[in-house]
Amino acid sequence: MPLADIGVNLGDKRFAADRDAVLARAREAGVALQIITGTSVEGSAAALALTEEHPDLYCTAGIHPHHASEFSSSSLNDLRHLAGNPKVRAIGEAGLDFNRDFSPRPIQEKAFSEQLALAAELGLPVFLHQRDAHERFLPILREQRDRLCDVVVHCFTGNREELFDCLDLDCHIGITGWVCDERRGLELQRIVGNIPLPKLLIETDAPWLLPRNMNHKPPVNGRNEPSLLPWVVTQLALSMNRDSDEIAQATWQNALRFFRIEP
Repeated sequence: MPLADIGVNLGDKRFAADRDAVLARAREAGVALQIITGTSVEGSAAALALTEEHPDLYCTAGIHPHHASEFSSSSLNDLRHLAGNPKVRAIGEAGLDFNRDFSPRPIQEKAFSEQLALAAELGLPVFLHQRDAHERFLPILREQRDRLCDVVVHCFTGNREELFDCLDLDCHIGITGWVCDERRGLELQRIVGNIPLPKLLIETDAPWLLPRNMNHKPPVNGRNEPSLLPWVVTQLALSMNRDSDEIAQATWQNALRFFRIEP
């Protein structure tokens, strides 16, 4: 059963030395589609360059809230230009991060809102980030939701109320190895069963969020990679009381439909 990793940071420097081997291991593990996350104009361009070397790689183009201080009308036009390439399948990673506050919050909100508007203009889905900012994230998204085709709240780690708020806006939910974490992921394990299968997507967010449910020794460097995506499926099957193949099949079809990719 093929798997789709809808959020992987293959452009990260931790993959620079062995990226081809990482891709080979992913394919061997059944990961047949990867969406590389764009987090800045420069990073989105680099992600696009990687996708053009491999038919099973696609990417997003966006400016992460950490980089919102770099946002301008010029950078928005750069994203518009990048999104003209058919390998770019969504706008993002966009959103709000009030946990780290690497960019001032008003600037984060402006960058978020304008990227949503760009996605609506281009008819592309959006790949969204939210951390400790739900009370501002939700109204900004709600204001433009009717103009957007599809939305995924990537790396969801919120509570039950936040989950239902997102589902009420007809968002897809991206689940990472956070759900495999016996320290931080227990609440997520309890609530993932509320996600309708047609709204479920899976991702590694590699090189971060190494699944902690692996029954073999983790990599020495602690780096997550796409080949470990099956462990997210394993935990979801347990937490949702469903068969692993059912999770795999649903998330594969959901990813193809969300990103408008022909199998």
